[in-house]
Amino acid sequence: MTEFLLVKLQYHCSESELKSSTGAIVATSGVRGYSDRRVPTEAQACCRLQRNSHRLKMETFSSKHMAMKAQKKILSHMANKSVMQMFIDDTSSEILDELYRVSKEHTGNRNEAQKVVKNMIKVAVKVGVLFRHERFSADELSLAHEFKKKFHHGAMTAISFQEVEFTFDKSIMIDNLVICRDILLQLVEKHLTPKSLDRIRHVFNHYADPDLLTNLYDHEGSLWPHLTKICGGLNKLIEEGKL
Repeated sequence: MTEFLLVKLQYHCSESELKSSTGAIVATSGVRGYSDRRVPTEAQACCRLQRNSHRLKMETFSSKHMAMKAQKKILSHMANKSVMQMFIDDTSSEILDELYRVSKEHTGNRNEAQKVVKNMIKVAVKVGVLFRHERFSADELSLAHEFKKKFHHGAMTAISFQEVEFTFDKSIMIDNLVICRDILLQLVEKHLTPKSLDRIRHVFNHYADPDLLTNLYDHEGSLWPHLTKICGGLNKLIEEGKL
């Protein structure tokens, strides 16, 4: 009986529901000739209580919330070129391709380069889903506006350093990336999982690496052609009002 009371507390069932599950056992205990098959087992009683709990949970079901969760989960598992084509324009896709090549050449690790770009796509898709479902508060939307301003400023700085020789300052680039990272984390911290937050840190920390930036802005280095294409793409996005 103690076990049944614990089950009752767990599933918040009524007294009458508990009696319906246990009454037959109490009433027939010690009666000879009573068929055991007519006495509900503890497992059967628990199943009834679980069904009741399921009905209670359904009352708070939100199809909109479930749809948003499903979109984020499904799309995060499809961080590949087909998803890029669905959610990201051609110019942005080309920039991501060049960022992948930069990471691959700098680290010498193809898997790590793929992971960085996949994490970037997953984060972008999830933030896009949150915007689409209007999940951000007024304060968070202000943060989103601030992130956009800082990211735009960072892109302009990156282009300027590439176009004007001897102006590159890695400390400025690192500061811009760190500021953007922290604003984005603050924007989504109440909406995304710790794993997704780690993806954001991974992406920004990867490209804020001083050695990577130094090699990237070396005019004689192997990464310079990739930087030229990246900055060309950023310029195009700015001209089109997309960045």
